Amino acid sequence: MDKMMKRFLNYISYDTKSDDDNTNCPSSEGQLVLGKLLVKELKELGIEDAHQDDDGYIYGSLKGNTEDVPTIGFISHMDTAPDLDGKCTNPQIIEYSGGDIKLNDEYSLTTKEFPFLNDLIGQKLITTDGTTLLGADDKAGISIIMSAVEYLLEHPEIKRGDIKIGFTPDEEIGRGADLFDVDKFDADFAYTIDGGPLGELEFENFNAASVDIKIRGKNVHPGSAKNIMVNSLNIAIELDQMLPVEQKPEFTEGYEGFYLLDEIKGNVDYTEMAYIIRDHSMEKFNQKKELIQKAVDFLNIKYDGAISMEIEDSYYNMREKIEPHMEIIELAKKSMEELDIEPVIKPIRGGTDGARLSYMGLPTPNIFTGGYNFHGRFEFVSYDAMEKAVKVLVKIVENNTK
Repeated sequence: MDKMMKRFLNYISYDTKSDDDNTNCPSSEGQLVLGKLLVKELKELGIEDAHQDDDGYIYGSLKGNTEDVPTIGFISHMDTAPDLDGKCTNPQIIEYSGGDIKLNDEYSLTTKEFPFLNDLIGQKLITTDGTTLLGADDKAGISIIMSAVEYLLEHPEIKRGDIKIGFTPDEEIGRGADLFDVDKFDADFAYTIDGGPLGELEFENFNAASVDIKIRGKNVHPGSAKNIMVNSLNIAIELDQMLPVEQKPEFTEGYEGFYLLDEIKGNVDYTEMAYIIRDHSMEKFNQKKELIQKAVDFLNIKYDGAISMEIEDSYYNMREKIEPHMEIIELAKKSMEELDIEPVIKPIRGGTDGARLSYMGLPTPNIFTGGYNFHGRFEFVSYDAMEKAVKVLVKIVENNTK
């Protein structure tokens, strides 16, 4: 078993699931524990200034051996999504020869549901046992960065400028860039290593907002409820039905945005709803926010002000900040092509730390890790793609000096 495989299997065994209900940074103790391990490993590799700050962020730098070239940053996140248990202690390593992959007696990765499996025949895949996340999002990215740094240190003949390394907490709950110190990081540009299949290169993402809604009803005995009862659950249903059905996530793709009813809980007397709104177009993003506001305003007239709503923007499409620096994209694209990897340039149907960082003055597009089916028990990663990602980072560093 090679070094990167050992690293990856070790990292995913740590429980680093982020917790949206915890306002601390990081939001879970496991991220601090993994961070301490990463600092130790970076120092062992020779990154003498590696350290974890009070908020759990990891910083380190690899000194260049040539002058007058831009400083590159490589960034990944330590947390896993809160959707499922993130401590993966029983992964499966499979030399994939085709067909369905059994995870356990209840769950399988099937070629019917996941036809792209047919494109991965002959590759080494790492899957879950069907009970947890794998943690490839984004411990695959961490493993790739660590292995690229190790390779560069073992090959001093490769010309390089200064390289900055950053590992962030709480990306999965939208806080990964909140306390990232861009000035201390001191890179001219960076890449998040947090993408999906081989070749992905992304510099567009959703504009995003969260919507919190509270509905106050009036509960009386149903036997004497006529002209008195106001059922907050029915108001919630009515509100959801006023939003365009074709703009739900299950009916959208590509550049199409959506409304997602992410959570609803309540009773006759009181109901809470949580939506997320997404769109790549700022114009359509604003229109979506205006539409849900109009729906609430209409229902408040109908139900005497029963609804209160807060809309908060989460992040914006980084394309606006990357387009003035397209040489960053060309550098990554050229590096992939020189390794016979076809760049797959497409919008992210989500967000990354890179979106926030780009608006903080650090242009940060996203590069593949080889992962699939993030945020669920069907998550897996192509180890072949991880190995190629290491080569891409090394080639980017090399080409940055030319």
